[in-house]
Amino acid sequence: MAIARKTIQLVAVLLGGAWAASVAADPPAHAPAHGWRKKHDGYYVGRTGTEWENDYEITSGRCNRDAIGAVVGGVVGGAIANRVGEENRAVATIIGVAAGALIGHKIGAELDERDRDCVGHALELGGGGRVVVWTNEATRVRYQLTPGADRTRDGAACREFTLAAFAHGEESSRKGLACRSQAGQWRTVQ
Repeated sequence: MAIARKTIQLVAVLLGGAWAASVAADPPAHAPAHGWRKKHDGYYVGRTGTEWENDYEITSGRCNRDAIGAVVGGVVGGAIANRVGEENRAVATIIGVAAGALIGHKIGAELDERDRDCVGHALELGGGGRVVVWTNEATRVRYQLTPGADRTRDGAACREFTLAAFAHGEESSRKGLACRSQAGQWRTVQ
């Protein structure tokens, strides 16, 4: 009887320890998971309810321009924006805005499609007040986007943002509001 009781206690302790070890092995919700969430969660849900296969490191505070470029490939500009609603492209983008108007003419003229995709995906998946950074190595411009509060304008889901660019010893910054026009498409409205 005493041996059976000790055996039961030992088994209970071992099972409890195994359970605790598996819980401790999972990354905390705020930590970058380096593939763990992709294997377990599968999708990232954007501000507008759209599910995305990849966050392109937005949730960790940076935008992976190389990964976004691999997805977008050779398709550029309006053709990308028109296809988003049809086939749920794997990256959100900001469309319908002259680059210079988004961040200031001098630095904004250097904003390319990958940068626009970083802006759009950060608006879609970025946490409010959490900075997302990336650098365009070709133009040597470093961008910093801070998504803000959610808003509604004319029935559309919108988001405040602050976008700063640093290049050639200069800084340009703009606060604005972007609204979702279709799945994965954001347009600046102010």
